[in-house]
Amino acid sequence: MSSVSIKEVAARAGVSPGTVSNVLNRPEKVATSTRLRVEESIRELGFVRHGSASSLRAGHSRTVGLSVIDIGNPFFTDVAAGVEEVASERGYAVILGNSSGDRLKEERNLLVFAEQRVRGVLITPSGPDLTRLGQLKDRGINVVLVDHPAERADQCSVAVNDVAGGSMAVTHLLGSGPARIAYVTGPLAVRQCADRLIGAGQALAAAGRDPAEALETIETIEMNARSGQQAAEKLIAEGRLPDAVFCANDLLALGMLRGLLQAGVRVPGDVSLIGYDDIDFASASAVSLSSIRQPTHRLGRVATDLLLDECDNPASHAHQQVTFQPELIVRESTR
Repeated sequence: MSSVSIKEVAARAGVSPGTVSNVLNRPEKVATSTRLRVEESIRELGFVRHGSASSLRAGHSRTVGLSVIDIGNPFFTDVAAGVEEVASERGYAVILGNSSGDRLKEERNLLVFAEQRVRGVLITPSGPDLTRLGQLKDRGINVVLVDHPAERADQCSVAVNDVAGGSMAVTHLLGSGPARIAYVTGPLAVRQCADRLIGAGQALAAAGRDPAEALETIETIEMNARSGQQAAEKLIAEGRLPDAVFCANDLLALGMLRGLLQAGVRVPGDVSLIGYDDIDFASASAVSLSSIRQPTHRLGRVATDLLLDECDNPASHAHQQVTFQPELIVRESTR
């Protein structure tokens, strides 16, 4: 069976081949009634466009690239779900790249995105150096930062106020009057981890406490449950268990909770514990976990809308930096 051509679709719909091309590549430029007629003809004839050929003609494809730090973290899974929803609604597919926090792997992902002629890139950077993103802009590929504030006025970004979130978490812990607080975090080179530490220090200072004396920072290589449990086991073995623990994400907190409970430490009777992100597992743990909630799904949706709006209207679209505020969710793990 021979493939159906654009000319055949145009003849069936009673439009020009150029109108069919616009429906496929720039649907916003076509009147709704005409677009629906063309789409019906496409379905009736079973037309499938040649993706690589159309990409070469248009200079890009109907795909966007999404690069995240850790797709195994439910936070990024929820963000990706929001991205995919909007992309699908607007006729795009998503190519996912998982950097695992590795700069070289992230750069390889970005290279693949460029080779695939993606329309734009959504990225949670693995480190503070964003100069490589300028190379994408030079290739005509728009970029939106996700869960990372823009550093320049000509960048689009969607982020959460992590300084406020860190302050919120420690202010809540201080309500039970702990003498010693530990902050268990991933690498402080990760902006989110560093910002949450800044917020924690601000909360202690506001309460008249010296952060250098009242807060112990425990830095882990990975931000997963295993690292959280290992941190708990180390604190217990060394006899320096704090009165309260703030973890930089819920996976660390859930691992910390498991390590404490297995050692017979009561939560929150002996140690108050709070996480960050409010993933689904937080409310379903053995002791339900207090957490700082982020609007993960909305982050993905808003970021994708910003990206595609900028792609479709590059001249008139102003660069936007959207910042959401986190929310304290109190459960059983804090006194």
